[in-house]
Amino acid sequence: MLNEIIHSNIGWFHFITAVLAMLTGVIVILNPKGTTFHKRVGYVYVIAMLLLNISSFFIVNFNGFSVFHFFAIVSLLSIIGGMVPTLKKQNNWFAYHFYFMSWSVVGLFCAFWAEVGTRFVNNMKDFWWMVALATLITAFIGRTIINKNAKKLNLK
Repeated sequence: MLNEIIHSNIGWFHFITAVLAMLTGVIVILNPKGTTFHKRVGYVYVIAMLLLNISSFFIVNFNGFSVFHFFAIVSLLSIIGGMVPTLKKQNNWFAYHFYFMSWSVVGLFCAFWAEVGTRFVNNMKDFWWMVALATLITAFIGRTIINKNAKKLNLK
């Protein structure tokens, strides 16, 4: 079945890194912050996201650079925005790390819907509204979870 929708080695690499990022992203979100486990799984998430985003630039749908490549750049910036404060440990670093990395995971799940749409929705009119609706719902759920966790961590 997957061979029918993934047509290249780079597609397989992108798929595997996406699944790894989704799994580790959820694990990090659902577990206590700051533990050794959090840090180890978090670094796997960051590496998977970097590889996922880089591999996206070797996948050309829609005749070249597209909105998906733009969002891969946004995703890379969110990973950088989440990791730089962690490495520098300056004022309010944890809040920056928390929000950038949390929204990175939400963005990953939003991208999942776009990927599902490109594989299973046959006409572009249906594709755009389906992806927009799924993305809005995902972002709303993500925002709710982020705000709940931020409150627990006294960030809000």
